Amino acid sequence: TLAITSFTVDTSPGVFVAAGNSGNILRSTDNGSSFDNATSPTANTLKGVTFGNNTFVAVGSSGNIVRSMDNGSSFDNVTSPIETDLYRITFGNNTFVAVGQNGNILKSTDNGSSFDNVTLPIPTNLRGVTFGNNTFVAVGDSGYIARSTDNGTTWDNATSPTANSLVDVTFGNNTFVAVGLSGNILRSTDNGSSFDNATSPTGNHLYGVGHGNNIFVAVGSYGNILRSTDNGTTWDNATSPTA
Repeated sequence: TLAITSFTVDTSPGVFVAAGNSGNILRSTDNGSSFDNATSPTANTLKGVTFGNNTFVAVGSSGNIVRSMDNGSSFDNVTSPIETDLYRITFGNNTFVAVGQNGNILKSTDNGSSFDNVTLPIPTNLRGVTFGNNTFVAVGDSGYIARSTDNGTTWDNATSPTANSLVDVTFGNNTFVAVGLSGNILRSTDNGSSFDNATSPTGNHLYGVGHGNNIFVAVGSYGNILRSTDNGTTWDNATSPTA
């Protein structure tokens, strides 16, 4: 059984790419109706994948980084400066930024050909990263949040109202929204400088959050799906077909 850990899309030609356990990479060119295996150079679990500048880049266990420049058909290994797990990767301002264990942050400004280490103020595990409004924001264990306004070169601590671990973060409508354990939902409207608690209808762990069509959607354990139509201020349970 293939476990999918991350998913992204190149909206221009409509290519969907999913990555997961044992280095598996799947690709769809028919708007997600069907998926085929893409050529993967690794058997390590891939935990995050993103798209930018006509390039797919995926990251995973043992510092693995792979990239594709042929629209996701095949992937090649990229030299990584670390051997610890990477959990997520994002793209913005022609820069790929990956985050992972022990506060590791890697950045690439050459379209994913090579990655360099970046210094983080606190060496805590980082679980999620996103980009918006010329700002990178990373979240992690014990409610830790960091942000960079210089294209990922330096990072500062952001104010966090929780000690619960944060697992994912996204951006939309000039708002950053982070989710994590025990149903925690945080939002920032000051470009990631500080975050406040949002009203959450669940105490279940939340593992992912996204934004589209002016709606934030978060997903988590026990099939939980939450949505917000007021820019992340309040959230309601959505009907889920699984539990």
